[in-house]
Amino acid sequence: MKKRPIGKILVANRGEIAVRILRTCREMGIRTVAVYSEIDRTMPHVLMADEAYLLGPAPSRDSYLAIDKILKVAVQSRADAIHPGYGFLSEREEFARRVTEAGIVFIGPGAGAVHAMGDKTEARKLAASAGVPIVPGTPGPVESGEHAEAFCREAGFPVLIKAAAGGGGKGMRIVREIADIQSALKIAAAEALGAFGDSRLYLEKYLESPRHVEIQVLADLDGNTIHLGERECSIQRRHQKLIEESPSSALDDGLRRKMGETAVSVARACGYANAGTVEFLVDSTGAFYFLEMNTRLQVEHPVTEQRTGIDLVAAQIRIAGGDPLPWRQEDISFRGHAIECRICAEDPDNDYLPSTGRITHLNAPSGTGVREDRGIELGGEVSVYYDPLLSKLVCWGSTRDETIRRMIRALGEYQLQGVRTNIPLHLFVLEHPRFRSGHYDTHFLQEHFAPGKAPEFSEREYVAASAALAMERHAASKSGDRNAKSSNVPEADKWTMRRMDGMRG
Repeated sequence: MKKRPIGKILVANRGEIAVRILRTCREMGIRTVAVYSEIDRTMPHVLMADEAYLLGPAPSRDSYLAIDKILKVAVQSRADAIHPGYGFLSEREEFARRVTEAGIVFIGPGAGAVHAMGDKTEARKLAASAGVPIVPGTPGPVESGEHAEAFCREAGFPVLIKAAAGGGGKGMRIVREIADIQSALKIAAAEALGAFGDSRLYLEKYLESPRHVEIQVLADLDGNTIHLGERECSIQRRHQKLIEESPSSALDDGLRRKMGETAVSVARACGYANAGTVEFLVDSTGAFYFLEMNTRLQVEHPVTEQRTGIDLVAAQIRIAGGDPLPWRQEDISFRGHAIECRICAEDPDNDYLPSTGRITHLNAPSGTGVREDRGIELGGEVSVYYDPLLSKLVCWGSTRDETIRRMIRALGEYQLQGVRTNIPLHLFVLEHPRFRSGHYDTHFLQEHFAPGKAPEFSEREYVAASAALAMERHAASKSGDRNAKSSNVPEADKWTMRRMDGMRG
């Protein structure tokens, strides 16, 4: 394969993933171009890049989804390549095709692979043709309500309605009775149309208590393909992942090897090149079924990086430039355990309602085995226009128990004020006996979490939190704020004080 030198990359994204890509580019000596919306002009990714260009107003359709504008910037800035990150245009066949047609390197799979795996019904057919087990479902999009009812009667309830063109829980509904199918189809179709511009739906047999396990794959332009092990993604809310870990406690060595080989076969079947993720559902018997393939970098890719020592963004760039994979499957080794918590601006106690506002205080955790990928800084605004993901907190340890304890410590250190976050929810999960045992599934939150179920403070945490609050008040008084009172304490500290008050009572 002829090599194409890449000296400048345009990052067609924002937030933490844009920052993460820019960091690797800087390490590789590659110049960078950022794009931004009007509301994002002071965001970290804009300030970090060598060049930055305004796309337009805040709504995604006018900025981060505007293909013509992004290509215009790429040509103007003389970028050699475009990295789409995840979300936005990362899995749009049209974007991959038009970037290539413009003579620019697309850092991701070709348009053909994006098309093959972007349509979920076509992806299921391709996986089945490669001998990969799939969840029983309709062979193509649902043609009518009567067609859907016929499938439900044949397969039995419950069934899952899914968007043919999407993922991330959008356009997805569980149906348990025939009387609910018609209304559920209408709601799912409207949601799918709004999220993906495509209202087509298909049906699958719903697995009641599965584990969600995905396999990271890498493939070069010559067809050499390997996998980098699994990530467990079963802690979810509304089919969207919150906590990921590796290795998975659901797999033994034999099943792990078989799923890795299967993921490689899926990638080869669609002529895949670059980084991708093959997702599976695993039932209580150890049987596994193909779910979908994400033709992009995953949000949770740092989990794999921590265990393998491989920079996946650097690998993506080198593959796109024509370099062969420097590893064979037997060269890949794994070390320790890694867990990622997605820190989101949302309120778990209020139906996960997104929280907006300006970051008024920020102190991120650090220390041995702690990594944070963050896309917002002190003074940054969390708006209604984009995903509420603020940062990804990743911990590594030699064992799962050590990693969990390290993550609990890191979450306890995380100070972020100005918006509500899901940090209390992460602490609830990590301290729950069911999660600690490793025996959990995708229904963990709906079965175990209820609004107001914040984790209890231990006596040691109470003393530490009291000392921290006393130090903050002392610092405020020294700086001239003589009227520092409980009513002026930021919302995050009020939450801490409520928990302490509960212990006192």
